[in-house]
Amino acid sequence: MPNGFDNSIINQVQQASDIVDVISEHVNLVPKGREMVGLCPFHEDHKPSMCVNNVKQIFKCFACGAGGDVFKFVQMRENLTFPQAIERLAQRAGIEIKKTSHHSSASNVNQINPNILAKVNAWAAKYFQANLYDDKKGKSVRDYIAERKITHESIKKWNLGLAVGIQNDLMQAAKVKGISEKLLSSAGLIVNRKGGGFCDKFADRLMFAITDITGRVIGFGGRTLVGADAKYINSPTTALFDKSNSVYGLEQARHKIVSSQTAIVVEGYTDCIMPHQFGCTNVVATLGTSFTPGHARILRRYAKKIVLIFDSDIAGIKASNRAIDVCLSQHIDIKIASVPEGKDPCDFVLNAGKEKFEELADKAIDVMQFKWDKLTESFDDSNTFVDNKAAIEEFLQTIATAMQTGRLTAIDKGLIVNRLSKIIGLESEEINHDLNNRLARIVRNASYQNAAPNKKPKFKIPDSGEGTYALAKREILEVLLNEPELFETVEKEIAVDIFDTPILKQVAEILFKILRKGQKTSPLRAILNETESVELSAYIVELAEAGEVKGNFKNRLAGAVKAIQRYKTQIRKTDIKEMDDQKQFLRRICENTGKENPHSLGMM
Repeated sequence: MPNGFDNSIINQVQQASDIVDVISEHVNLVPKGREMVGLCPFHEDHKPSMCVNNVKQIFKCFACGAGGDVFKFVQMRENLTFPQAIERLAQRAGIEIKKTSHHSSASNVNQINPNILAKVNAWAAKYFQANLYDDKKGKSVRDYIAERKITHESIKKWNLGLAVGIQNDLMQAAKVKGISEKLLSSAGLIVNRKGGGFCDKFADRLMFAITDITGRVIGFGGRTLVGADAKYINSPTTALFDKSNSVYGLEQARHKIVSSQTAIVVEGYTDCIMPHQFGCTNVVATLGTSFTPGHARILRRYAKKIVLIFDSDIAGIKASNRAIDVCLSQHIDIKIASVPEGKDPCDFVLNAGKEKFEELADKAIDVMQFKWDKLTESFDDSNTFVDNKAAIEEFLQTIATAMQTGRLTAIDKGLIVNRLSKIIGLESEEINHDLNNRLARIVRNASYQNAAPNKKPKFKIPDSGEGTYALAKREILEVLLNEPELFETVEKEIAVDIFDTPILKQVAEILFKILRKGQKTSPLRAILNETESVELSAYIVELAEAGEVKGNFKNRLAGAVKAIQRYKTQIRKTDIKEMDDQKQFLRRICENTGKENPHSLGMM
């Protein structure tokens, strides 16, 4: 096969990879009729547009057009090639696979296989863990962890480890295992040294393994043990890891987030680990970066509400403000809670316990109330004119964002404007005018971003031709994808070469080949297995779904075959007429030439 894997292997991997289970690792799916639905991860989806069919083992987004089988979902979701997606799902299912032929697709040249990077990261995580449990290397760090009240069970659950301070310790260990510097560098485990060559990225640090929703180690965070300038550092951006689009603890928290429909977001690694240790298992953390639209999009797939529990210091308040605007713009219900002064969530849950932590989250205040409280505090503290002006600007911007996303009703807006008018001494009309200007700017910016060239486009519907003849060809494919038993009728009357438009030709050639082999069940699954292109797969699913909706397969097929035969008959008649016309034309020329030059015919 062109993808380098035997059909039996592909089928084995597919059978071990239920599409609902796989997609549920990335998206919160809920039942709707005979299918499951969820927010599509391939476009900015604000209501469930993606349907997953457990019987057919396919997915389809009715908003952006994405569709296919479990392999195509993983291809698009994790930015993999088709062979890489097979390997990824085989790894997930614990299936050992081997390629049947040398595979060197041009599209893979010079690309780092994310599956390989994941294996390198998994090896590094185990190496760091071995360091931590080493009698000599890890004793002082184990003592530090014990002081932080992190249990042995948590160490295992969160894959904590140790990067020792010995120069290039990890790099030397990798060399023994045959892991190249190129792979280590691509995984972000080693970095360029100023004097040339490479050195370990992490040294003298307590290591936190960062996993994705499926449990793959995608990166690392390291806390200094020797008072380095950077208290925490993360892996750099790689083919697997981007801290702006990764959430710490999502693998461990996903099920509780889905069942509670609430995600509690904290800032640090231990702020996330400690609540889990106490049984609060819907907690995740950002990775030393501000709460980003990427974080919001990820969490929106699993939760309806986000509760932010950040530190109550100035930095924590600023982080909360940034997160508020992000969540509002992403249509996410957000509430804010602050731990008491001088504590972080880790310390708070250690001292107060599980019930108080859950109470803190339950009593989180609405975003508008939080913003109003901070605004009034600014005025009560007798701040300068500049400080007060900045606080008002920030408050108005939040209100405008809430208006744009429909988060704020007209009544709520009126009450807020009236209260604000009394505090700052401006007429309500002036405040409304300012809000309308801000709202217009937000709408313009949103339109610009939606039109930006780097935004992932919707799947375009390929051109399958126009007119009755083109429709008839499409009808035949729609029927055969749903009713393969009718192929014998088609094969007697129709040759594959009638499918002359590129997209229909691609589908027909693969489908006819499969059906000629006697594939009488699940032709859709078989044809998707033979298809590497995600665009072609989306079109095939579109054909199958359209065909199923129309039904009446036998009559539709008969009508389509007749339409094609009539078209071919008409073409033949046209060709014959054109040929007769051409013969008559030539005959007249010859006759006229003979009259003008009686010797010319004799010379021919």
